Amino acid sequence: MRTLKLCLLVLFIASTMCYAQNESLLIGPGDVLHVQFYDTPDMEQHPRVSDAGDISLLFLGQIHVAGLSATQAARAIEAAFAAHKIMRQPQVILNVETYATQAVTVTGQVHTPGAYPISTPRSVVDVLTLAGGLSDDADRNITIERRGTKEKIPYFLSNHADRALDTSVMVNPGDTIIVPKAGLVYVLGDVSRPGGYVLDSNNDAKLTVLQMVAVAGGTLNSAVPSHTRLLRKKPDGSYEQTPVPLGDMQKGKAADVAMQANDVLFVPFSYLRNFLTSGASGVMASTSGAAIYHF
Repeated sequence: MRTLKLCLLVLFIASTMCYAQNESLLIGPGDVLHVQFYDTPDMEQHPRVSDAGDISLLFLGQIHVAGLSATQAARAIEAAFAAHKIMRQPQVILNVETYATQAVTVTGQVHTPGAYPISTPRSVVDVLTLAGGLSDDADRNITIERRGTKEKIPYFLSNHADRALDTSVMVNPGDTIIVPKAGLVYVLGDVSRPGGYVLDSNNDAKLTVLQMVAVAGGTLNSAVPSHTRLLRKKPDGSYEQTPVPLGDMQKGKAADVAMQANDVLFVPFSYLRNFLTSGASGVMASTSGAAIYHF
């Protein structure tokens, strides 16, 4: 019998260690816990976590468990019982019976933002589906804020199915998902469809000059590609103008250039037009009335 109990104890410790490696849900106020003591069934209890994050246990009194995982709370209870000499070698099994906060909040660029009830960890795709999916102008760089700890976890929702369904990052009850608005890039001047374009079109979100010109319908016959300029905002708020050899890029004689959010690519249609709008302020003023496109 002694050998059997020892084997069961070893199995219990091993299972709790494996479980602890995968735990992500933390205990919070209002949660109902199930506390058991190995080989002491009379000590089984079902305490509720108070608003202060404490539970009251028989013979021990108050102990703080909010913000801990189930395994961490079990170890804290064991340490407290041993420190108060209530038990010599307590072995605690602790599970969360009911999570008080069972809603995940989805805000930002989704079709139906709001709070959605979940009782177990769900994948990011599952939760976004509850909110109707991403809107057309959503950025795929999503932030998950953890309940309790307020830890912010970045997550990129890939266009590739296998990566999007990756479960290495899960959403827990009480978490908040923030979907920001995607940045825009502008293609102005002598192109078929000048305007602003949502930056997020591929998985690395690094659209290039040639790609943006193609999306804008290409340059017109009256364009002067060799005088194309890229305007990029600097940290001080001003704009830096950089010549872009668009003609050579189109011929494969120059390397393509990646664009960033809020970049403005201007393709002039004549030397006179290029001269009249050589100032960044003139080009930037035209972005305010630019049509916004999704692709």
